[in-house]
Amino acid sequence: MSHEIVAGVDGSPESLAAADWAAREAGHRGLPLRLAHAWRWEPLDLPLVQDRPAQERAAEAVVREAEATIADRYPGLALTAEVLADTPPAALLGTEERAEMLVIGSRGHGAVTGFLLGSYGQQIIAAATRPVVAVRSRDGEPAEPPTGHVLVGQHGGPEDSAAALRFAFETAAARGASVRAVRAWSLPPLFAYSPASMRLADEAGGLVPYEEKALREALAPWRERHPDVPVTEHVELGSAGQVLLSTSGAAQLMVVGRRAKRGAIGPRIGSVAHAALHLAPCPVAVVPQD
Repeated sequence: MSHEIVAGVDGSPESLAAADWAAREAGHRGLPLRLAHAWRWEPLDLPLVQDRPAQERAAEAVVREAEATIADRYPGLALTAEVLADTPPAALLGTEERAEMLVIGSRGHGAVTGFLLGSYGQQIIAAATRPVVAVRSRDGEPAEPPTGHVLVGQHGGPEDSAAALRFAFETAAARGASVRAVRAWSLPPLFAYSPASMRLADEAGGLVPYEEKALREALAPWRERHPDVPVTEHVELGSAGQVLLSTSGAAQLMVVGRRAKRGAIGPRIGSVAHAALHLAPCPVAVVPQD
């Protein structure tokens, strides 16, 4: 089945910004775009007048208004729109089989208002098997610089960030952009040192050269696949979230990986993705590890 980009819409400026970003990304990648609005009839056990046909019409109006706006802005785009009879997380996650990525709106920016990403958005990001892009809004337009690099975080060995690196390089190649790959590292406590780890560091010429070598090795296969994508390497001492955010000013997209984590209340998105989603000044793609 041919893939498409799926954007969730709910009538808010944030979701319209997400749909606009998704439309431009679909154009870059030569993919169709599907707009999806989730609505499920849930009658309340209260003595109130509940007009199901009116609610159905309202749900249909939401998706048709978004469809008309995007069709007017991008007349050559292959575009479809539908109302999905389910909760927002289940509805969007149910499209993953045909989706290249899911795109959702986000109000987050800052330590407090960042939590307005919402429980639905966090549920989708935590459970998705496809990349999820969270897009902020400025009056219905995505908060994304027109130019700039694709920023991607890398950690561990070559396989640990492979999915995020693949997404970053594919996105940069489709946009004609460059990639800025960031690897943050920290000094382990003394008890964490081992003869094997110190030998590897010594062979590389020190801890910093060791981290730089690890980043080069992780990037090597993606540079080979995308030789026309310029790459900048950045290695810095510090926490991953802080280093990524400190280098995100000129980025048009930030890409972070997400490992499958489950807590007492269900899947979690991880601290680095959490910081990026709430504080990054640009759209953020959260990519599940393979």
